[in-house]
Amino acid sequence: MDWKNAYRSLYYADADIPDVQLDPERTALLVIDIQNTYFERPRNREDVPAADMAEWERWQSFDKRMREVAMPTVRRLQDSFREHGRDVLHARIACLTADGRDRSLSQRRPGFNNIMLPKDDYASQIAAQVAPAAGEIVVTKTTDSALTGTNLRLVLQNMGIYHVVVAGIFTDQCVASTVRSLADESFDVVLIEDGCAAISKQLHDHELTIINNIYCQVMSADDVLEILGW
Repeated sequence: MDWKNAYRSLYYADADIPDVQLDPERTALLVIDIQNTYFERPRNREDVPAADMAEWERWQSFDKRMREVAMPTVRRLQDSFREHGRDVLHARIACLTADGRDRSLSQRRPGFNNIMLPKDDYASQIAAQVAPAAGEIVVTKTTDSALTGTNLRLVLQNMGIYHVVVAGIFTDQCVASTVRSLADESFDVVLIEDGCAAISKQLHDHELTIINNIYCQVMSADDVLEILGW
């Protein structure tokens, strides 16, 4: 299915979706929260303690998608943007204090979102496969949105960026929150569906359907690179 007809909500069932136009000189890539903490699970079932098996199985869809789809896609986009001299930016979750008291409420709720990632710990660093190149901008956040509580909006505006190509994790959390914030600040956002992941395909697809055609255009990496002429 072509991108104009994929991930259509009922709001846009009959909408005439315009072509996407991207000016390479005003386009940047933003990669969100692909950090070591999310890749610490054992690869092999036999290495998982029995007490952890249910949790390990719950994450297998995500782990497989990251290894086989999202990470290679993000790296391909990074390589292409760098090759053409365009900016690659990164966002990561990390707290500035050892006890995490500077975290936002969304990062302190009980359960999965209770994320404690001190800024200098290995777990909070961006995964090596998609790590920043020398000189690339990294913003550190204690929130879901990469704009809230950082200077990213100002940085993008000062650099003359209007089109922001977004990839990363999790589709239904920090990625979606950042996309909405960028749209509210009048940036033109393209979200790379094969460069994102959620804990399940259902949540991934559902969130893309919600935000597509209003806060962003959901497209594949191939679609975007073709429009950019790369």
